[in-house]
Amino acid sequence: MKVVLAYSGGLDTSIILTWLVETYGAEVVAYTADVGQGEEVEEAREKALKTGAVEAITEDLRAEFVEDYVFPALRANAVYEWYYLLGTSLARPVISKGLVRAAEATGADAIAHGATGKGNDQVRFELSAYALKPDIDVIAPWREWDFKGRADLVAYAEGHGIPIPVTPEKPYSMDANLLHISYEGGVLEDPWVAPPKGMFRMTTDPEDAPDTPEWLTIGYHEGNPVSLNGERLDPVSMLTALNEIGGRHGIGRVDIVENRFVGMKSRGVYETPGGTILQHAHKAVESITLDREVAHLRDELVPRYAEMVYNGFWFAPEREALQAFMDDIQSRVSGEARLKLYKGQVIVEGRRSDRYALYDQATVTFEEDSVYDQSDATGFIRLQALRLRTLAEARLGEGE
Repeated sequence: MKVVLAYSGGLDTSIILTWLVETYGAEVVAYTADVGQGEEVEEAREKALKTGAVEAITEDLRAEFVEDYVFPALRANAVYEWYYLLGTSLARPVISKGLVRAAEATGADAIAHGATGKGNDQVRFELSAYALKPDIDVIAPWREWDFKGRADLVAYAEGHGIPIPVTPEKPYSMDANLLHISYEGGVLEDPWVAPPKGMFRMTTDPEDAPDTPEWLTIGYHEGNPVSLNGERLDPVSMLTALNEIGGRHGIGRVDIVENRFVGMKSRGVYETPGGTILQHAHKAVESITLDREVAHLRDELVPRYAEMVYNGFWFAPEREALQAFMDDIQSRVSGEARLKLYKGQVIVEGRRSDRYALYDQATVTFEEDSVYDQSDATGFIRLQALRLRTLAEARLGEGE
């Protein structure tokens, strides 16, 4: 039996590789997708081979991740429960696609992942895999083995001589990609306890950030960021540059208790510097280019879109249909946003669009103008008040 394992080199997947060999007698192919986690990719490949993998595949998915997953979500202004920019949720479908591709290339019988039976990732991996390859077999060790928690895994690792990354100095788990880093578990399971000092890797503590603000101008074309301070950048370079700049100013930290798809509440801590900057810039350009009713309709759909992505339905027809709507209205979203970064804050200071602006200064000015007759508002207000006055008269007549 051959199994392709989604392998990160972390505690869970390090154990799973050996467990699959012992339990299934499997030949394990370790698959590590590079979605921007840096040196961890090569470290994972080397560790997988030392731990017993018959093959270790690494694949650079950074461009695909940003262009086909991150940017579509940003075009939709997708935020889960008003805080979470979906960094992990967006990475899972692109990794799943790579897993299926690796399984087909190696002739594997199944794929496996290290997501627990309590979390969202098990759903995201498996729904994506089944959507791409309906007959794929999936092994989810956390739903099969007798280990009760991560303490059991540590004991297993020590008994089998498997090096593990979780230490008393860092008693929490991390998951990194080009959009964000997430932190959960361990000391973070108590929602009253603040994140440990020095935990964050992408961002400076806002109080330690520079005392001098930094200004950025981000150019957009049809909803996608294409330039930074006048320089054209490809998607990966754009997000990489904004992560560095935003991280320096402490941008993008979020500490939330979210509602998992499986029904429980979970505390997650995230840092998303570049994505946070892009969200503010995108909304700024939209504010002067989108029609009011189109923008309000889209805003009503954002929570549904974000929930679909969060719950693992990236490849579902409803997400794809909603994406088509989101992208269609972005045809007018071209222009520039000027932002100030300071001590953890992103402040929009300017927005403009030479071609698509719906903002008309001649109409909105408080000075004298020749395009708006203020007396027109009298009839408008009377019509809007008609039903309110009718109801009030009825209530008064009834003695309310």
